[in-house]
Order: sequence, then C-alpha cells, then structure tokens
Amino acid sequence: MKRLIAITLGAALLCAGLVHAAEKPLIRIGARVFTEQTILAEITAQYLRANGYQVRVTGGLGSSLARQAQETGQLDLMWEYTGVSLVSYNHIDERMPSPEATYARVKALDARKDLIWLTPSKFSNTYALALPKRVAQAYPQVRSISALKQVLDAERKQRHLVALDTEFANRPDGLDGLRELYQLPLDRSNLRQMDAGLVYTALRNDQVFAGLVYTTDGRLNAFELTLLEDDKHYFPDYTAAPVVRKAVLDANPRLAQLLEPLARQLDDQTMRELNAKIDVEHQSPARVAAAFLRDHPLSEVQP
Repeated sequence: MKRLIAITLGAALLCAGLVHAAEKPLIRIGARVFTEQTILAEITAQYLRANGYQVRVTGGLGSSLARQAQETGQLDLMWEYTGVSLVSYNHIDERMPSPEATYARVKALDARKDLIWLTPSKFSNTYALALPKRVAQAYPQVRSISALKQVLDAERKQRHLVALDTEFANRPDGLDGLRELYQLPLDRSNLRQMDAGLVYTALRNDQVFAGLVYTTDGRLNAFELTLLEDDKHYFPDYTAAPVVRKAVLDANPRLAQLLEPLARQLDDQTMRELNAKIDVEHQSPARVAAAFLRDHPLSEVQP
C-alpha cells in the first residue's frame, strides 16, 4: 500500500511538473557561428528563463541557414545586424544616410516577411581595417583608410601585407568594392586571405601591415590594435537588434518590453569586453552571461 501511494504521489507530481512546464512559453533562439552571437544568445536565454520562459538555443548556424530557419518558423528569435539584413537578405545595394535610416529600412522590409525588429542595441559590429601596435607607432599619420592607401602607394616595393578573411574577399559587397572606392593597390602580391581568427593572430604577431577586423571583437583591446577611420563610409552599419517572428510576438507581447532594457545595456565597449572574456580569457559563455546579468540588473517587466 505504501509503495502504491508513493507511486501515485510521484506520478501526480510528475504530471503537475509537466503541466507547469507546458504553461511556460517556449522561445527558440538561433545563433550564428561566432562568439558574439553565442554570448548574445546565452544572455537572452538566461534572461528569458528568469522571466518565466522555456528557451531552446540552436547555435553554430551559418547566416543563410539561420535566416531560412527563422523565415520558415523553425526559430523564433535571432540577434540580427541591420547591414546583414539590408545587403545579404534583402539585396539592397544603395548607401544609407545613417544607422537610423538603415534600421528603419530593414524593419519595414522584414515586416513583410513577418519578422519584427525590436528595440536596437547601442552597438554596431561592422568591419574595419586595423593596424598592429608596431605599425601604428611607426606610421602615426595612418589613421584612416585613405591614409593607408597613400602609404601602400608610396611604399609598393615593400609589399606591405594586408590580411582579410576569405568570406569578405569573395563576397560582392566585400573586397572588390572597398578596393574600388579607395583605389587601394591590393593584389595577389600583398593580399593574404585566411580564416577570420587568424587575421587577429597575424596582427598580434606583426606578420601583416594591416588586417580586416570586426569593431566589437574582444581582441582589439587585448592585442592593442588601432582601427582606421572608414572616411569614405564604405562599410554598412551593422547595429544589432533582436528580431522575433510576428506570430511569436503576437502570442507573447511581453517579449518586446523585456528585451528593450537588455538591448539598451549593450554598446560597443560592453560587447568587446564580453567577447574578450570568451576569446581571450577563455571563460564559458554561460559563466559570462550569468556575470553580465548579475552586474547589470534589468528593470522587471510585469506580465
């Protein structure tokens, strides 16, 4: 009899637990295959769980696959970048006058696909050319891409090497357009294509004169790299914001209120520090996310 009661009680508790879990909305978050996406997804997941949601994170996705999964309803939420949506997903080649204009444009375009852009963050993870510390000290006049062009022209015989990742080298809005706009003297003799992570290694080890980097990468500060001004405004704005499927937002309107204070906590310096904790200090994303949420209490939103 005691055993029967124990079994019955256990079954009742299990059923109650399942019912309770089923009452929690499930949010499926996607993350692309680089550190910043991983930490954004982890912070969002921990934050939403603390606010009564079930969360499932799928990481390591390519850009096209992640977008397709969200458009087809397999993912509910992604941290997306305005420039990626504008150029890669919506195929808009025109130059936008401001980050605000870029955001407004992609918000309108993606709304037609039932993807809703929420409050944007304060950071933009765009491209930049950077100099290693030794080169920056030796060439104090080089603080813009136009100034870099002048040095490359004047010192062609030295074959100053410029490193960039293979994707940028081959995408239509990548190397070719940059080279054309600035008239950069870059060819096979002084260009080095490599994995994005190896670009930072080459810069740190003084193996190249300049390299293509991301403006919120944690290694910029750790490796003492100097960013060059994009004085002709070639690189698009890549402001990040959470993008949610309309059906999910309609069913969970509280999401917009919850994610707004989170987005407003994230600026360029904050993202560099978060990325550095993973890429430089080798901390786990879960630990970094937990520390961030502990140190940056967000306003509670009532259901």
